[in-house]
Amino acid sequence: MRLAKVSRYSAPGLAVQDGGRIKALFGNAELSNLDALVAKGVGALKEAGNRVLSEGTDVAEADLEFLPPLNRAPKIICLGLNYRDHAAEGGFAVPEFPTLFGRFNSSLIGHGAPIIKPPMSDQLDYEGELVAILGTGGKDIAQDAALDHVIAYSVFNDGSIRDYQMKTPQWTAGKNFDDTGAFGPWIVTADELPAGAAGLKIETRLNGQTVQSASTSDMVFDVATTIELLSTFMTLEAGDVLVMGTPSGIGLARKPQLFMKDGDVCEVEIENVGLLRNPIVAA
Repeated sequence: MRLAKVSRYSAPGLAVQDGGRIKALFGNAELSNLDALVAKGVGALKEAGNRVLSEGTDVAEADLEFLPPLNRAPKIICLGLNYRDHAAEGGFAVPEFPTLFGRFNSSLIGHGAPIIKPPMSDQLDYEGELVAILGTGGKDIAQDAALDHVIAYSVFNDGSIRDYQMKTPQWTAGKNFDDTGAFGPWIVTADELPAGAAGLKIETRLNGQTVQSASTSDMVFDVATTIELLSTFMTLEAGDVLVMGTPSGIGLARKPQLFMKDGDVCEVEIENVGLLRNPIVAA
């Protein structure tokens, strides 16, 4: 099932994509709260989706405002250097343990919303990434059971302010500017995709030109391994968001460098998961 948190005429809603059509139901704050539905598990999520399909109305995508699918995630854990070619282009060794950093909910925007280029930097970079959303948490999760904890997958553009990222060994500042973490539009339940969302084409396009292209099978640490390793030192929770890293082709590593600027449009597309599109606007 493919679900999205949306708004129309300021009314919150839940949308479901069914084949080539979209149905949505508006005005029910409880129904449109994907954070709460995810925390209740896959049964509640699918029950809400089926209600939209039976009671909702057909809508055009252009008439919807897409919001970040989740905006109260207990944790947003991002992986760096999680594709071998991306580590190589930055001059880094392939990590033996996941390179981790946090994002915060205040940085998130939805599909179609502008990624804001801040006035203090001209180094706004793109990073197309797969998202895994946990439906159940736990501690010391075995790798062979890890994917049972994933309720859905989505798409992320980890917009990065590179000069701020590189000010310190920790990347927090450059990864948390307001309005730089594009997320969505859809969450796709895990049963609709290959195990671990493996083998899917992931591609980033800037103004229609492909700048990143890879397979999700190229990750150093796949979804199951990441969950296992994270759960050795922290308790994972329902609603946690894992942003699984980006392949090679980032603007920072190009010669000449290629950063996003006012008027650009950036798209991240993951096969069978969705297309995330955002314009770039200067603050």
